[in-house]
Amino acid sequence: MNTNEFARSPKLKEGFVHQVWDVVSKIPYGRVATYGQIAACLPPPDMMSAARYFAWGARMVGRAMAAAPEGIPWHRVVNAQGKISFRSQSCYQEQRQRLVAEGVQFDAHERIDLSIYGWNP
Repeated sequence: MNTNEFARSPKLKEGFVHQVWDVVSKIPYGRVATYGQIAACLPPPDMMSAARYFAWGARMVGRAMAAAPEGIPWHRVVNAQGKISFRSQSCYQEQRQRLVAEGVQFDAHERIDLSIYGWNP
């Protein structure tokens, strides 16, 4: 199964999305995890090879986070460089403000030190 087929399968997609949200809900206050780390916590969706999931899992997590409902701490998920993945200026600012409010610090290059603030599920 490829990612387009997965996206068109509401049952598979919904199950995966809820698994992502469950893992993200466990990220502690003041900590962050990467899209890839979240993907690595979950098995490949049915009918998707491990190799394809390894290649696309982080992006799939990103799509799930874009649809996260109220109450899911979406702001605690960042890219593998420890940076906020840019979607829009307002979304970027909101995510940054939420993280700073939790005590997460950014360096001069807008990176979060994952060795300090990273959560390893």
